[in-house]
Amino acid sequence: MTELVLASASPARLGVLRAAGLDPKVIVSGVDEDAITAETPAALCLALAEAKAAVVASSLDVGLVIGCDSMLELDGVAYGKPSSPEDAVSRWRSMRGRTGRLLTGHCVIDVASGRSASDVGATVVRFGAPTDDEIAAYVASGEPLKVAGAFTLDGLGGWFVDGIDGDHGNVLGVSLPLLRRLFAAVGVSVTRLWPGAG
Repeated sequence: MTELVLASASPARLGVLRAAGLDPKVIVSGVDEDAITAETPAALCLALAEAKAAVVASSLDVGLVIGCDSMLELDGVAYGKPSSPEDAVSRWRSMRGRTGRLLTGHCVIDVASGRSASDVGATVVRFGAPTDDEIAAYVASGEPLKVAGAFTLDGLGGWFVDGIDGDHGNVLGVSLPLLRRLFAAVGVSVTRLWPGAG
C-alpha cells in the first residue's frame, strides 16, 4: 500500500480526500508563502502547491505527496486568506454580486520514483449580495479569516454564494478529477489507493 501524504493543514481538503476513500497522513510544509511570487494568480497557486509538495517530499524516502494551494482571482488579482477582520469585510463588500474564479494548484510527487505532475483547477464562483449586517456577522464568526478568498461553500459562507460553474471540490480545496489525472501521470491508479485495495 502506497503511503499517501497531504502537505496541507486544511481540514476541508483532508475532509474531501477522506470522504473519497483516501486517508492521507498530514505533514505541513512550513513554506513561506510570502516568499513565492509569480506573474499570474494561476501561476502563483501552482508554484505554491509545487513548493509545498517538494518540501514535504524532500523529508521522505517513499510515499505519494499531494501539495495544494487555493486562492480567489478577482479582477486579475489573487486573494488568499484575509489578513484581518477589516480586510475580510472589505473583500466581501467588493465581492458581493460579482463573479470570481477559485483557483487551486495541485502537485503530486511520487517520492520513490521522483516523478511529479501538477496543474491548476479553476471554478467560477457567483457571489450573492449579502447586506453589510450579514457581512459583519459572517466575519465575526471567524470563518472567512481561515480560508482562501474569505468564503466557504460547505460552511456559513455557503449562504452567500449563489452558484458555481465547475468542480465544487476544487472550491473546497482539492479537485478529485484533477487529482486522479495527476496520480495517473505519475503512474498511480487512484483505485489502488482506496481502502482494501491490494
